[in-house]
Amino acid sequence: MVSVTRILSRPLNRPFRTRDLERDRPPYLDQHGYLAFEPDDIENPVNWSVSRRVRITVCAVLLVMNATFASSSPSGCFGSISKSFHISLEAAGLTITVFLLGYCLGPLVFAPLSEFYGRRWVFYITFLLYLAFNFLCAFAPNFGSLLVGRFLTGTFVSAPLSNAPGVIADLWNPLQRGNAMAGFSAMVWIGPALGPVIAGFLELKKDWRWSFYVLLWLGAGTALLMFTIPETHAPTILRLKAQRIRASGIPGTENIKASSEASNRSLREVYKIALTRPWLILFDTISFLCAIYMAVVYTLLYMLFSIYPIVFQEHRGWNSGVGELPLLGTVVGAVLGGVVVLFDTQRRKKKIQRGEARLEDMEPEDRLPLVMIGGVGFAVTMFFFAWTAEYNSVHWIVPTIAGGLLSSSLLLIFVGVLNYLVDAYLMFAASAIAANTILRSAAGASAPLFTNQMFKAMGIGGGGSLIGGFAAVLSIIPFLFYRYGKQIRRRSKYAPTKEKEKQQEDGKSEEHV
Repeated sequence: MVSVTRILSRPLNRPFRTRDLERDRPPYLDQHGYLAFEPDDIENPVNWSVSRRVRITVCAVLLVMNATFASSSPSGCFGSISKSFHISLEAAGLTITVFLLGYCLGPLVFAPLSEFYGRRWVFYITFLLYLAFNFLCAFAPNFGSLLVGRFLTGTFVSAPLSNAPGVIADLWNPLQRGNAMAGFSAMVWIGPALGPVIAGFLELKKDWRWSFYVLLWLGAGTALLMFTIPETHAPTILRLKAQRIRASGIPGTENIKASSEASNRSLREVYKIALTRPWLILFDTISFLCAIYMAVVYTLLYMLFSIYPIVFQEHRGWNSGVGELPLLGTVVGAVLGGVVVLFDTQRRKKKIQRGEARLEDMEPEDRLPLVMIGGVGFAVTMFFFAWTAEYNSVHWIVPTIAGGLLSSSLLLIFVGVLNYLVDAYLMFAASAIAANTILRSAAGASAPLFTNQMFKAMGIGGGGSLIGGFAAVLSIIPFLFYRYGKQIRRRSKYAPTKEKEKQQEDGKSEEHV
């Protein structure tokens, strides 16, 4: 019987069983009298073992890979979709556009739910709905139903994309979070690059429906791992713990509450904030410029899935399978970018261990050197890729390497900006990330609609140079924030600083006196 209960409890993936928790100790309360975690509380996710937190992070990142893989997969079989439904290639590109428009809607719906009900059940329900509507895509009788299925799958699978950073923040401290965010960001690049490669080879022998069969198989395997993700949202864990303590019937615990219960906020109020605050924060200086930068980065990411077929299939005459293989260079580039982030985190860790720096003294602007490197690299490698891809006389490996270095630069920007937003906005980070996700997804959704026309009219060199010019201008942003970011945050309504917190504490002390 014991072995059966262990198997049944394993999907919770927690390092404890509720019945084994010590019940004779009085509840640990914070300074306001609300239930809190003790310093070494085993129920606090940050106190779980490193191996357990790594497993949970990997599971969350795999959900993200499903989302990003599915986003670009149809781009490898536009020809088959066009032939099957008797539509143009531009119309076939709508399968990418409507999916990314679902990315815009999803964070507004599911991010508030995760703050209200916790991460776990939002993952479970949305991912199963994503799988269900992928069946509609795979067996779509007409193009309209395929577009409906793509929009709904994009909406539901955006939940892991918007909530996985929350899981990472739940499990890791600010220093460790850089590594975990590198894994998350790598999947944002690796997933979209793998989708067209696999779909391109399926296009040779099968048809477009097989790309959706692959999504179903990948999703089914990931769903098994998904059910091992426990609840990691600290306020939700404390609320459930308070409910458990009250239900125990121990005298003196009848009025124990978690701070989230004391606020008495309804879901309607949560949504009112969630649907308005991202738009307010979007136009905050730091958030707005970061959103513009990420919109350009994300647009280029989805432009690549149209640029590579032009370069390697139309210009060089490769088939739809082999012609997508150079995208694997961007996968290698994303991994290389992730390794750079790991080394940067290790460097910071050693400085702290040597006593040269303290974790609590880290400023959000300390995240920006990676963005500065990536920003310069983005401009340089974009010109490198554009003009080596322009001429068939240049060996194919050269633009492939350029594309890999471009991917590394974009990943450094992505990781650095996300970490900067989280550190800069702290309690408002979810809204800042939601605003950033909406704008960059909307920009990425437009990419399939104009990329072919733009690069056929301007050429690979001319079109790439235009993007490289934008990248050169935008590369100034991280340098400006590195120099003036702290002053900008002081004037912001939403970006807390240590000086403002100290002023607020001094004000409260004076009021008390």
